[in-house]
Amino acid sequence: MKKYSAFSLLKNALSYHENWQKVWRSPTPKKEYDVIVVGGGGHGLATAYYLAKVHGITNIAVIEKGYLGGGNTARNTTIIRSNYLWDEAAQLYDLSLKLWEGLSQELNYNVMFSQRGVLNLGHNLQDMRDIERRVNANRLNGIDGEVVSPQRIKEIAPLINISRDSRYPILGASWQPRGGTARHDAVAWGYARGADALGVDLIQQTEVTGIRRKDGAVVGVETSNGFIGARKVACVTAGNSGVVAAMAGLRLPVESRPLQALVSEPVKPCLDTVVMSNAVHGYISQSDKGDLVIGAGVDSYNGYGQRGSFHVVEHTIQAICELFPAFSRVRMNRQWGGVVDTCPDACPIISKTSVQGLYFNCGWGTGGFKATPGSGYVFADTVANDRPHPLAAAFNLDRFNSGALIDEHGAAGVAH
Repeated sequence: MKKYSAFSLLKNALSYHENWQKVWRSPTPKKEYDVIVVGGGGHGLATAYYLAKVHGITNIAVIEKGYLGGGNTARNTTIIRSNYLWDEAAQLYDLSLKLWEGLSQELNYNVMFSQRGVLNLGHNLQDMRDIERRVNANRLNGIDGEVVSPQRIKEIAPLINISRDSRYPILGASWQPRGGTARHDAVAWGYARGADALGVDLIQQTEVTGIRRKDGAVVGVETSNGFIGARKVACVTAGNSGVVAAMAGLRLPVESRPLQALVSEPVKPCLDTVVMSNAVHGYISQSDKGDLVIGAGVDSYNGYGQRGSFHVVEHTIQAICELFPAFSRVRMNRQWGGVVDTCPDACPIISKTSVQGLYFNCGWGTGGFKATPGSGYVFADTVANDRPHPLAAAFNLDRFNSGALIDEHGAAGVAH
């Protein structure tokens, strides 16, 4: 038996995965579906999964122009937290965090969710006032959080610099123990496998080029491989939502900008939490394989480039070396950028549109990854029932006409 197992392992190692069992199908598209989900990232795959699992709608296609999880899902720094200020945002993000806590079991797929905690640093009196206000608001909403001293921060992250003589002295921080990180591609793969098992068609390498309407209602999408009909179309195309909306004659209140990140060479375990700072403008965590994963802010201009500007990287590295002088000798391995679409109030759009059967889930800005399970759950409910899920109601498109905005710029942080 041992000889057979060793031979089998060697055979598969030399086959370049050709004989491995496929995790999901590669089906030929049908002529028509009940629902088409445009965008095969984490949010889109989660939407399809919950439509099938919770609402019993299985005649679904997820259409992705590249490969599943290859867009912004593959271009983020995987931070998860729910300590937002306003009730509407806090409750939505905390639903997502609760789903994260059981997601590996739900999908029977290890998404490597690590609740290592998140520190949001304060460097001046106004920072600390904002932190105290947000922690109090979180606790009123039943969300864990506490205000911690520099000494407590040093206990949590021993390498951090808490000297009062530093350029940006640390006065304290908010601490959410339930926050943490997850493996971004594992999340996409887990939802993809789960959706496929429920009968969802996952169609890759197929770009949506148009949205066809008739008598004020959506009837399907034009793609690089021809027209595909649908009763409902749910668009989840982070970074490109404005472009897709224009295909249906809609103009969304979103701006798309490059968001940058970088990763270092692997080092021994030295940081077992997430550290974020708005004032110093950087955030950092350490991956399971030892890389230091560092995030920056968005570029100051609109665009769809996936590299971003060098001066943003330079500024972020300066910030990280200010916080962690010991990291100044660590070499960076690579840098990349994603494209995020942001709304004026730093909150998402989860909404029906003026076109019957057309729905949009977008505008998550720099915090979309953490919301993946909750976003998919409430959007699926909205699409299935053609009315907002209670937690999505505040994030409708009409708020930009009524003025009922949800200003989360402070809690949204430097990026994540």
